[in-house]
Amino acid sequence: MPLINSYALWNNKGGVGKSTISFHLSMRYAETHPNEKILVIDLCPQSNSSMMLLGGGTVGDERVIELCSRAVPKSVVGYVSTVITNGRGAKLPNPHDFLVHVNDYNKGAPNNLYLLCGDGNMEPMAPAINEAASAKALTPAAQPWKWVIEIFKNFVAGLADNEDNWMVFVDTNPSFSIYTQMAVVAVNRLLTPINADDSSKTAASAMVALLHGTNPLHPIYGSWTFAEVAKKQGVSVPKIHLLIGNRLTQFDGPAKAFAALSDATASALYDIYAKNTDYFVPSTVQINNKDKFREYYSIPLRDFNAAGVVCAHLGRLLSSMKQGNYSVYDAEVKVNADKISECLKAIDNIVKKL
Repeated sequence: MPLINSYALWNNKGGVGKSTISFHLSMRYAETHPNEKILVIDLCPQSNSSMMLLGGGTVGDERVIELCSRAVPKSVVGYVSTVITNGRGAKLPNPHDFLVHVNDYNKGAPNNLYLLCGDGNMEPMAPAINEAASAKALTPAAQPWKWVIEIFKNFVAGLADNEDNWMVFVDTNPSFSIYTQMAVVAVNRLLTPINADDSSKTAASAMVALLHGTNPLHPIYGSWTFAEVAKKQGVSVPKIHLLIGNRLTQFDGPAKAFAALSDATASALYDIYAKNTDYFVPSTVQINNKDKFREYYSIPLRDFNAAGVVCAHLGRLLSSMKQGNYSVYDAEVKVNADKISECLKAIDNIVKKL
């Protein structure tokens, strides 16, 4: 049986680098695992990871628009609209019909990298998706909400039609709208970028509450939350695999950039872990304090300097970058070899933990 591993990059706080990490991580993982097929599902309506993968800059943006403008868009919207139009009980579309072979558009990408393109129309389509999810169930077994929420979970499962092993990365939007819920449900594990500042403490706790609910339930809306409906309808929620401390030098400076999480954020998440270890991927060592928790479940990722930003703008592999000046729109940006090495090492450290 082929093996499918799946991760969503999600935190309900914006500006933590989900799309940039999705780009660099998928490109590097594909480069270092040539015998696997790697897929990025872009469920952020801004489609930034799709744009970067398809060549970056204006070229990548134009390619995203072309894919999304087809009669049947070769994008997340094309797939979702086809499934919902066909209705429950109909045979699901072949997921391979919607995949983009990234190297066909971007020769700088590894040959084993695929994309289900992001689409800005996912946002205006959200009411229609919500309507399908809230349809009246004609029988107890119908479960329209579960059917909709698991659309991309079934898409991923549909990849297992041959002997290929797949690694799936899902890029997400910060808001916990229905398409973000679909993104989270599609995977087994979460990679959660968190800024190394104390404001991430609230965001981290809120993220866990959105996924698993609160105890006690809110007296007014508690029974309507994603977490409660998921429990009632048997929808699996992914476990937290890794907390990625991103943009560390922005807050602490290079000398302190080894700490992946601030003390406040680490304390908040360790308290959650101590009471609910099943929210996290099982550890292979005993964890009985905050420092051990931080060491096992978090990893530092220095902020992407000019090397990482230019590389993403050009849709290039980090390993292909050389020291020199690069044109970014109307500006010339200098990239230093040591900065390229720093970015590459940081991504490789994450790849090793998958």
